[in-house]
Amino acid sequence: MVSTVTLNRPALKKPAGPVSRFVAKAYMSRRKVATAGAAVLALGLGYHVVFGRNGLISYEQKRMDSKTLDGELRSLERENDQLKGHVERLENDPDAIEHQAREELHYTRPGEVIYTLPSEPEEQKK
Repeated sequence: MVSTVTLNRPALKKPAGPVSRFVAKAYMSRRKVATAGAAVLALGLGYHVVFGRNGLISYEQKRMDSKTLDGELRSLERENDQLKGHVERLENDPDAIEHQAREELHYTRPGEVIYTLPSEPEEQKK
């Protein structure tokens, strides 16, 4: 046995009077305004996500800056390690002290002669 169920829904009526038409138009215009407002809100939010102070553009720039600074940090750490080794050699090795003094201060041993050559003028280097 097959049974069918029918639902009694009230039929949508067209507004009869001027007040009813005004209410129907106000309802439709309110929906349009709400839809337009939601669209503007979504566009504003999307713009803020991409171009805002902490948006995607700013995030990418900060990420590139971070990579650059990490590279500089590694370079400075290597240089710092080299300088620590140089200081350690100067503290413990008399030959290193002598080499540094002869190099920077032009110290000589008795009987040695230092010849200093003039540096090239800037015009000749080009």
